Amino acid sequence: MKEFRKFVEQYEKIPNSDWELISACFRKKELPKNYNLLEQGKICENLYFLESGLLRYFILKDGSEVTKFFTIAPYCFTSQASFNSGKPSNEYIQTIEESIIWETSFTKNEELLKLKSWNNFARKITQEVQFFTEEILEELQTETAENRYLKLLKNQPQLLQRIPLKHLASFFGVAPQSLSRIRNKLTRQKII
Repeated sequence: MKEFRKFVEQYEKIPNSDWELISACFRKKELPKNYNLLEQGKICENLYFLESGLLRYFILKDGSEVTKFFTIAPYCFTSQASFNSGKPSNEYIQTIEESIIWETSFTKNEELLKLKSWNNFARKITQEVQFFTEEILEELQTETAENRYLKLLKNQPQLLQRIPLKHLASFFGVAPQSLSRIRNKLTRQKII
């Protein structure tokens, strides 16, 4: 759990006594590639830490998968609305690569929130996720697929090698052929 603590302490210093309680509430799981950690219609009952690997969130629209966003290790994640409300999720969470996660239940997390250090961490990470979500929504409304691709290329170029083209295209809201045209254009312009 060394990586988990290192991640948490980027947001909030955790006393050793608190960390003992926190670490006792999480269990490790190794997941294969293309594993559905959550499916539409199921309740998300856990909060997770992604130690290694890569995830995607997607929904089904008219029988097609629409990628909402990706979670890159190391990071904490859950299906926020389902986890907090106890209602069925409208999204899937799927591994894109073999992944190592740590999970805790809603009930255990509620107990941990009584610790000032964990509560502060949870508040800060929730605010950060809200910021990322708002940023994605704004980009969807104001940026072209090409500009969004260029931003990803600039900020996280390694992801373009790790995410299958069909998932990237879905994330950018274009057909795979259109994304291929965008990539070819940028290659010709020597941008990529």
